[in-house]
Amino acid sequence: MPDVTLTTLRGLKERGEKIVMLTSYDATFAAASCAAGVEVLLVGDSLGNVLQGHDSTLPVSVADMAYHTACVKRGNRGALVLADLPFMSYATLEQALESSAALMRAGAHMVKLEGSAWLCETVRRLADNGIPACVHLGLTPQSVNVLGGYKVQGRDEARAREMREAALALEEAGAAMLLLECVPSPLAGAISRAARVPVIGIGAGPDTDGQVLVLHDLLGLNPRPAKFVRNFMTGQGSLQDALAAYTRAVKDGQFPAPEHGFSA
Repeated sequence: MPDVTLTTLRGLKERGEKIVMLTSYDATFAAASCAAGVEVLLVGDSLGNVLQGHDSTLPVSVADMAYHTACVKRGNRGALVLADLPFMSYATLEQALESSAALMRAGAHMVKLEGSAWLCETVRRLADNGIPACVHLGLTPQSVNVLGGYKVQGRDEARAREMREAALALEEAGAAMLLLECVPSPLAGAISRAARVPVIGIGAGPDTDGQVLVLHDLLGLNPRPAKFVRNFMTGQGSLQDALAAYTRAVKDGQFPAPEHGFSA
């Protein structure tokens, strides 16, 4: 059992203390992130981009995710480990249970799925089987071909209402956490206030319950960083200093700043 649990995260939300999440793909960076105070290690399918060199997350397999989850587990020092279910690994209830079981056996404490209200039954079945789920809403990279690119989601009132309703429906179905990506800041704040479970943001403004970044973006390794990214290596003397600076900035509410978010 990790030092940080879902009960810990709910307590942070209730007290208004920001939750710090960061992607992690191996034992060394997992240990370094824990030492910097990161509370949730996300084994993201973003490894398809930053480790494997693909132009999307779609080629990532369950075997890839299980391997890197096991690596992170060995370096973890008390954080909660959240692992992504990759593309087409949860298209049916049976697939979702089998894929999630593989990641939980590898060391995850919770799994993350991308989608919307259509995932309610899957989330319910996972919870019934002892598998906590985080649902990723807004810009969902696994659906980039349907979305027509990497675009902000929920700017028009109909889509915003649909996202709010989906978030609450998923919480009712048993989702333990929500993650909002590239969502207008006012909408993300409204969802965070309405939800009882923690809501994590990336490109979703300052009013979510916590923040997540891709490790390689935080370290300034992306030559074309997204609007919501800040290079935390700037002005720091070491990688460990950069990780600690990220944790402080999230906890103090200095990150994300207004320029890192999107308007309605």
